Amino acid sequence: MTVFTGSDLTCLRGERLVFGNLAFSASTGDAVMLRGRNGAGKSSLLRLMAGLTSPRRGNIRWQEHDIADDRIAHRARLQYLGHQDAIKPVLSVRDNLRLWAELRGVSDIDGEIDQALRALDIHHLAHTAGRYLSSGQKRRTALSRILLGSSDLWLLDEPTVGLDRESCAELARLIASFRAKGGIVIYSTHIDLDVTSPTILDLDQFAIPMMEWLADQDDADETDTGDNHPFDIDQGKQTGATI
Repeated sequence: MTVFTGSDLTCLRGERLVFGNLAFSASTGDAVMLRGRNGAGKSSLLRLMAGLTSPRRGNIRWQEHDIADDRIAHRARLQYLGHQDAIKPVLSVRDNLRLWAELRGVSDIDGEIDQALRALDIHHLAHTAGRYLSSGQKRRTALSRILLGSSDLWLLDEPTVGLDRESCAELARLIASFRAKGGIVIYSTHIDLDVTSPTILDLDQFAIPMMEWLADQDDADETDTGDNHPFDIDQGKQTGATI
């Protein structure tokens, strides 16, 4: 069953067109791997999917409902892992996870933290302050957060950064287990992650030269009675929403 879709997505970063006319769909149990050159917009797309930013054009839907209509409900159904590990240096690993669990409204906080620590093999670091963790240990701590509470969607931005081969294998097993329960995983990675039958979404296919996109906008404006052009040509500055 298809539950997560995006259509006609256009992403601007400042005055740079990152991608345009992008579409995707994902069904329960799917894995989608984002592929593309540096700067193709993999991180930007994941942030759009998480509802952290908005597209210049297009929409993203969960079960036919636009996520922009209720961002709080959408964020409650997903776990998002960005580039930064976001580990507070003065807190222990356990307290970092406790803070996240409280924000997620987890009921059995201690029990779920213990399970997450064991799953990522960092139980021995439970009382170690974040400032003393290696880059790989910080990444595993960040990954353990996605196991806290219930979710339907994992959005993982370069989750393998700093991980050794054994940790990557454990991550692949966690992804497989989540998918087996009907979860959807969308991720980007430069390392071969042993994920079974992922759908490949190549963002290089959605690169559009800015002038070509502006020409399309001009054509659309000829039949548009509103003032929706993304650029103020007289001022030479962008006036529309940006990402």
